Amino acid sequence: YLVGGGQNHSNISGGGGQNHSNISGGGGSEPHVQGYKSQNKFLNKEILELTILLRNAESRERSLEVKYVALEAKLCQVESKYLVLLQDLKSPVCSSSEQSPAREVISRLLEDALDNTDPAEHAVFKPHPVSEYDVFGFRTVPEEDDEEEKLVAKVRALDLRSLSLTDPEVSVGVKWENYLSSTMNRDMVHCPELKALMRSGVPHVHRSKVWRWCISYHTRMFRDNLAPNYYETLLGVARDKPNPASKQIELDLLRTLPNNKHYSSPGADGIQKLRNVLLAFSWRNPDIGYCQGLNRLAAIALLYLDQEDAFWCLITIVEVFMPQDYYTKTLLGSQVDQRVFKDLLSEKLPRLHAHFDLYKVDSSLITFNWFLVLFVDSVNSDLLFKIWDAFLYEGPKIIFRFALALFKYKEEEFLKLQDSMAIFKYLRYFTITILDWRKLMSIAFVDMNPFPLRQIQNRRTFHLEKVRLELTELEAIRQTFLRERDTHTDAGPLCSDDEEDN
Repeated sequence: YLVGGGQNHSNISGGGGQNHSNISGGGGSEPHVQGYKSQNKFLNKEILELTILLRNAESRERSLEVKYVALEAKLCQVESKYLVLLQDLKSPVCSSSEQSPAREVISRLLEDALDNTDPAEHAVFKPHPVSEYDVFGFRTVPEEDDEEEKLVAKVRALDLRSLSLTDPEVSVGVKWENYLSSTMNRDMVHCPELKALMRSGVPHVHRSKVWRWCISYHTRMFRDNLAPNYYETLLGVARDKPNPASKQIELDLLRTLPNNKHYSSPGADGIQKLRNVLLAFSWRNPDIGYCQGLNRLAAIALLYLDQEDAFWCLITIVEVFMPQDYYTKTLLGSQVDQRVFKDLLSEKLPRLHAHFDLYKVDSSLITFNWFLVLFVDSVNSDLLFKIWDAFLYEGPKIIFRFALALFKYKEEEFLKLQDSMAIFKYLRYFTITILDWRKLMSIAFVDMNPFPLRQIQNRRTFHLEKVRLELTELEAIRQTFLRERDTHTDAGPLCSDDEEDN
């Protein structure tokens, strides 16, 4: 088509040149017009044909991309099952004979599964390569030499990869692109459309922008009355003056997210930023100073935000979202939320609540940390950031929704366990086995409804009075004990019964 078009163009050009000379000579206007009409018809036909070809090519390309993604997802699923099968076969097959030929085969398969640095070196089929770190910087496979743990981690990584390839991320991404393009010349506003998008998860490429808007929205009541350089000024003061929180901050820096490359060593790029954010926050909030847990919140925020925005993210969580005394030494607000959660667990999941009561299992031993650090180190990283997306938009009600959803997701597995030690052991790791974020989101935002915020606020008020009363009673007992101890001390040194008899 293009070659033919070029030939016709030169013919037309020649005709056009001849007509031009006619026109300049004062005649031939009719042939001139007819020539251009013919040229337009031809070019329009060319454009239509090329458009059809382009559309067909784009359609075939999209179709091939869909097939490729589906095949890659299937490959991940097959390789995941291959690794599981390999782990199951390893002991039974090899135990029959130390010199069995199967032992060598299984060993080679196991070696290949764990080491895929250079596929050309091995004749055995190589599994799908699993990156050492995920997109957020978290280590996907443990550093330990335990082969079983490495295999389990690889299986989980492959399953996550498979889910990411088969989920509706593309349609979600298109919806976000359309929404953000519509707000290009105006600020984002709270609305049902944005709420639905936040609940579906923010694409990685847009998360920094969306989180900044959420934080700005929730903290504008503070920031409107402060100087633009408030954070830098605060940080400068915190560095120059003695800070009682600085010692504990230094101790906790490398303990924050040791499985994330941005915080895994003293020279990692996130350590100094984390130090600055925590120091500035401790100076702004002397009643809190520093509480273990704040380091993890700030570290997660810094993965998508600069220092100043991460500082305001911490303000959003501690001063806007969470009740008073949530991160103080008494952890009063945190204790109250655990009682509220147990009430909700008995209402939303009565069978599981009764099961825990029967075996005297206290779920708060696990859930306390969920609430304090917003599921950091409790769920896989992809799910963690989707929870944070909804949390930064809607607030603390999201924590209750997802805490209940996690238990609902694995309720049947818990009910099968008939021993308190087995239940507690499962409590410690069951959240890491949850990979299907779509199912979890459906449980959290559909199955848990209705979920009125007023109910949570009323329960908080009720339990706050009870906890305060209990703390008052404990303080009275403590004071009585101290008085009695001081009385015995004044009466003379304490001695044993034998000494008294002598």
